[in-house]
Amino acid sequence: MEVNVLNVSGKETGAKVQLPESVFGIEPNDHAIYLDVKQFLANQRQGTHKSKQRNEIAGSTRKLYKQKGTGGARAGSIKSPLFNGGGRVFGPQPRDYSFKLNKKLKALARKSALSYKAQDNNIVVLEDFSFDSIKTKNYVQLTADLNVTDVKTLLVLGAANNNVYLSSRNLKKTKVITADQLNTYDVLNAGKLILTSGALKTLEEALAK
Repeated sequence: MEVNVLNVSGKETGAKVQLPESVFGIEPNDHAIYLDVKQFLANQRQGTHKSKQRNEIAGSTRKLYKQKGTGGARAGSIKSPLFNGGGRVFGPQPRDYSFKLNKKLKALARKSALSYKAQDNNIVVLEDFSFDSIKTKNYVQLTADLNVTDVKTLLVLGAANNNVYLSSRNLKKTKVITADQLNTYDVLNAGKLILTSGALKTLEEALAK
């Protein structure tokens, strides 16, 4: 698939790049995508949820009333889950939600997500660029020139660029990452995928195997 390379003004530079079929033209594997997204979201969970069991509740351990003769159910502790303020049965406990996925499966998921974007013509290739200063209006102008102001975008840089990253940070519908940070969730979550020339080369070297 051949794509025109644009500059930061949204104009064609005259250069064209070939999106490698081994990365952007495979038959997408939906199950690989599901597993990779599931792992990504699971890794975001802190797992610090906690409720107290009856042995952790502060309260008296005396028997509330005599065993027989009251006409009520037998009760031995105010900390019983049956009472208001008592412990919780099978409540949430701190845990680690992360799980392992094979590298090849994760690579397949990323290539599948990139292939979906290519099929829908939602990939824009930019020449490598930088901003002279950290200004949000610079990034707003970039999205306007690329006609993606109202679209959720993911900009993938070849290398870290603090000026570009910080200029985009206040904008809700934009996210800037480097090529080595690319993940399946962010690709699918974006309406338009914007790749710089350097990022495209890095992705090709990492995934075209």
